[in-house]
Amino acid sequence: MGKTLAALLELQSKERQIAQIRGRLRTRRNAVTAQQKQIDQLHSDWDAFHEKSVSRRIDSDRLELDLKSREEQVSKLRASLNNAKTNKEYAAILTQINTLKADNSKLEEEILKILQETDSVKTDADGIRQEIQSQEKQLEETRQSAQEEIDRLSGMLEHLQAERREAAKAVPPEALAVFDRIAGNYDGDAMAPIQVHGNKPPHTYVCGGCYMSLNAEHANALRVKDEIRTCDNCGRILYLPSEKQQASVQ
Repeated sequence: MGKTLAALLELQSKERQIAQIRGRLRTRRNAVTAQQKQIDQLHSDWDAFHEKSVSRRIDSDRLELDLKSREEQVSKLRASLNNAKTNKEYAAILTQINTLKADNSKLEEEILKILQETDSVKTDADGIRQEIQSQEKQLEETRQSAQEEIDRLSGMLEHLQAERREAAKAVPPEALAVFDRIAGNYDGDAMAPIQVHGNKPPHTYVCGGCYMSLNAEHANALRVKDEIRTCDNCGRILYLPSEKQQASVQ
């Protein structure tokens, strides 16, 4: 293998390590973000329960005022019974009283139902509040643990990036430009080995990146030339592994 491809392989080694570290950093950061979103949803749920509780309490207060007003009407009508001058007038007042009492009974049932619903909503809201407190405590622990890991991984990433810059110095500018472009498409995995299949000619050749068949000319050229050749399918830079590495693939 020529110097250019050997230098590119060393560069890819750094790229892969950098990609792994970046992936671990995303995982740690996403863990905090995901837990924060869960807490935000709990807050939203609590707000909805609280708003419903307030709304039902307002409904209950309105109905209780209505009930009080109707009970006062009943009391006045009962007093007026003593002043009724005829049986017809007495019966009419009594009918009004009975109608109001029936309506009041319905109001009392509705008020009781609302109060029971309000208590249930309050219980649910209290449960959510406790869950929020528990989740916020866990979030703080997760954030602290994640930050420690993020700091450690960031230090590793900075060190690897320095090594990557140093490795890039050994790669010719044109080859480096091709590598960087392809690495951007495959998260640092810019190169692929040519897998040689078959114990004797004619061999078949496969790209170790996309596992599609390759023309024999790629392998033949790389046996004698130190040049950039890319897979016709995925576009990765091809290289020929050592005979020992090829034997392990077969």
